[in-house]
Amino acid sequence: MFDLILRQARLVDDTVIDIALKDGKIAALGEVAGQAQEERQLNGEYYVSAGWIDSHVHCYAKSPIYHDDPDSVGVATGVTTVVDAGSTGADDIDEFYEITRKAATDVYALLNISRVGLIAQNELSDMANIDKAAVRDAVKRHPGFIVGIKARMSSSVVGANGIKPLERAKEIQRENGDLPMMVHIGNNPPDLDEITELLSSGDIITHCYNGKPNRILTPAGELRASVAKAIANGVRLDVGHGTASFSFEVAKIAIQQGILPHTISSDIYCRNRMNGPVHSLGAVMSKFLSIGLSLPQVIESVTANAADGLRMKHKGRLEVGLDGDLTIFELKCQPTVFTDSEQQTLTGDRLLVALAAVRAGKWFDCE
Repeated sequence: MFDLILRQARLVDDTVIDIALKDGKIAALGEVAGQAQEERQLNGEYYVSAGWIDSHVHCYAKSPIYHDDPDSVGVATGVTTVVDAGSTGADDIDEFYEITRKAATDVYALLNISRVGLIAQNELSDMANIDKAAVRDAVKRHPGFIVGIKARMSSSVVGANGIKPLERAKEIQRENGDLPMMVHIGNNPPDLDEITELLSSGDIITHCYNGKPNRILTPAGELRASVAKAIANGVRLDVGHGTASFSFEVAKIAIQQGILPHTISSDIYCRNRMNGPVHSLGAVMSKFLSIGLSLPQVIESVTANAADGLRMKHKGRLEVGLDGDLTIFELKCQPTVFTDSEQQTLTGDRLLVALAAVRAGKWFDCE
């Protein structure tokens, strides 16, 4: 007997199938025979995808700057897995780990290369905070929880250190099994050309469509040669919307040139969740439907692509044996005014609304 069967679930390619879960895993797909302790009849009316993964959030409740509750940015909004992007460093990762064990949402961490984490905006202004041994020991303590490292490379963070923290981050990466590395880009120095020169295949540029002068586009609206080279070498682009890091204009120009995001993420925390402009991962995804991405492209960017970028082989796809994580949602056709981080607006006619999350086979209604 199965634990849960979703009957007549509509996939993003508009096929309709049954999905059966048992012991927290996907157990059967297609026309499923047999019974379950619980069945949900969707009648082909509601979409189901692999559980949405938000690969850039801030959900360490004790952070003095960017904090939130994992379930408020997770299962309450249809997101089954969240990855905290550098809120904690080696000094506070243990406490963060313990807190997240109580969450219904599956929580992972990108470890800040600064051992003090985000206790202030300038965590990389003192090179002494970048302690290789402390990072190594933290990764050894939490090998399944820490899925990568995070380096915030903007002037307010690095101070007078310029590109040096990223050089140290690459050393840390190599010494810890080439963990995935997410690099925040913002105001220079360091210049984006310097940053991309150090990146290698699998590294992730987050805030890829920010509207700041140090952005991926030249003043003429063309992709910087250094960024084009990085993408060709396997560097991945992540949205990381956030309060100050997403521009409709930059995203539209880039996407028209075929410069698509590998992953759509929110950079959400309590203030930009409640007051905007982020609100939820689903809201950010809806913005990309309005810019021109298709529904399958948007869903892939928060499922398979997100899992691949952080080497989560047990997530991101509807396949037997993978985690029993699902997002049930509808696509509403209604005029909606969206706002970016530059306070510019865009009116779209489609809105993704998460109705429920299934995490490890357990159903959670969205708020």
